[in-house]
Amino acid sequence: MEKITSFTIDHLKLVPGLYVSRIDLVNGFPVTTFDIRITNPNEEPVLNTAEVHTMEHLGATFLRNHKEYGSKTLYFGPMGCRTGFYLLLAGKYESRDIVPLIKELFSFMADFEGEVPGASAKDCGNYLDMNLRMAKYISRKYLTEVLEKIDDSRLIYPNS
Repeated sequence: MEKITSFTIDHLKLVPGLYVSRIDLVNGFPVTTFDIRITNPNEEPVLNTAEVHTMEHLGATFLRNHKEYGSKTLYFGPMGCRTGFYLLLAGKYESRDIVPLIKELFSFMADFEGEVPGASAKDCGNYLDMNLRMAKYISRKYLTEVLEKIDDSRLIYPNS
């Protein structure tokens, strides 16, 4: 079997950033998969499930309600390795195109107050596994350390 695209990226050189993972054609229409890499793979601790779960609820809610990108958002969810998230948008994009959107997203999560959307037994299959405080901390850290000073080294995958 061939390696899937995400397994061909040199994770020893990868740093937190915002990358185009791949662009696929679905019935002739492009879908862009973004790699929102929050931690340094194999060097920093991975994200715990409670904050990942909280960020997934907040992020999906924000993105699907976004005025411009709501109808283009196909998926937002965590990577299995728990070092970041994938975002799938209908359309063909470069990482730089969505930096403002991702800044909005992470500002929203960093500043969120109140009940996490969908955090109830009726709405979620594991609603008790949430940590808003840590989700806010991680969101603020990514916003200030990565997004606010982002350049090509964090927008384009490193050469293998």
